[in-house]
Amino acid sequence: MSIDNIIEVTEATFDKDVIERSTEIPVVVDFWAPWCGPCRLLGPLLEKLAKEPDLNFVLAKVNVDENPGLSMAFQVQGIPAVIAFVDSEAVSSFVGMKPEPQIREFIEELIPSEIDIALSDANSLLAIRHYQEAEKAYREVLRQFPGHQTAMVNIGQALIAQGKGCEAVGYLQDCTDGRAYTRAQNLLPLARFLCKADTTWDDMDEIGPLEAQYRQAAHLLKRGNYAAGLDGLIDVLRQDKKYDRGRAKAVILALFELLGEGDDLTQTYRRELATVLF
Repeated sequence: MSIDNIIEVTEATFDKDVIERSTEIPVVVDFWAPWCGPCRLLGPLLEKLAKEPDLNFVLAKVNVDENPGLSMAFQVQGIPAVIAFVDSEAVSSFVGMKPEPQIREFIEELIPSEIDIALSDANSLLAIRHYQEAEKAYREVLRQFPGHQTAMVNIGQALIAQGKGCEAVGYLQDCTDGRAYTRAQNLLPLARFLCKADTTWDDMDEIGPLEAQYRQAAHLLKRGNYAAGLDGLIDVLRQDKKYDRGRAKAVILALFELLGEGDDLTQTYRRELATVLF
């Protein structure tokens, strides 16, 4: 690691050199003073670790005598004090001198793993709704890390957004752990509904208008016409609040999960749903 990763920080440069920089790379801030004996032991050790090629972090040194405002802002009551920043947030800290193995472990926990980096790239694509590219990225993650739960639920989401309900079901059904399981269960009704749209119904001449409208909504959602699909589903619920044994409502809630709470459609149709149900 180059000496560029060891910097002196002041009150004037802290936001740029620590807060903003930590969105790109972990930043470890060393609060120290020239008169502090333990600081003279810890400082060189941190600098040594910052120069190691496998420890990708920035060491930012703050002289507390020259920058008392930073000490007050971060409630530094004793030195040496070390605070680590990731994504603009203080995530961990310690006070006083520590053995090198403990400090090394402290820093290693900040550095993203190979899977973290791969997931971050895929998640970024999913967040901006580049679903085809996100699907490809998650497939690569799963090739390297088979069965990774977050990748499985997220590729399920990317597939649903492309109308690939049947394939999404396969991934979501295999999510069994923690938050991935919860999200998968929330999305599964929509995945199964879209999968239904892939089938050819032989009884179209025999079904009633409500079922026809329900099936039409599946085709609309599969094509990404969410507003029209939601209109159809809401209208179905107006006539039967528990239609398809409650699955119609579950599909709507799953679509809210797919779109996110901040989406305009989610906010509009959640109010519509509440009006119909209550």
